[in-house]
Amino acid sequence: MKRALVAMLVVIALIQLMAKPGQAVTCGQVDASLAFCIPYLTGGGNPPIACCDGVKTIKAITPTTADRRAACNCPDAASSLPQKCGIEMGIPISQAINCENIN
Repeated sequence: MKRALVAMLVVIALIQLMAKPGQAVTCGQVDASLAFCIPYLTGGGNPPIACCDGVKTIKAITPTTADRRAACNCPDAASSLPQKCGIEMGIPISQAINCENIN
């Protein structure tokens, strides 16, 4: 537990150092903030405290409309990967899709 807390504090410190005044948030910052959420996203249950701290970090580093829009565009960038890589996935990468409708 202490290791996770220390790791999360290091991630938060690094993210804040990476953000320059007047510069929009990057997807790298968003990804790093959500790294501790992967077990929850892949396994369910309750999100770990470190995951929720990452979500709080995203809130803290997105005070402006430009920052929030930049963070919001990160899933869009991921959804374009199959096309940019020339791979037909057969499944869309989108929050708007109902996964139960995929055959």
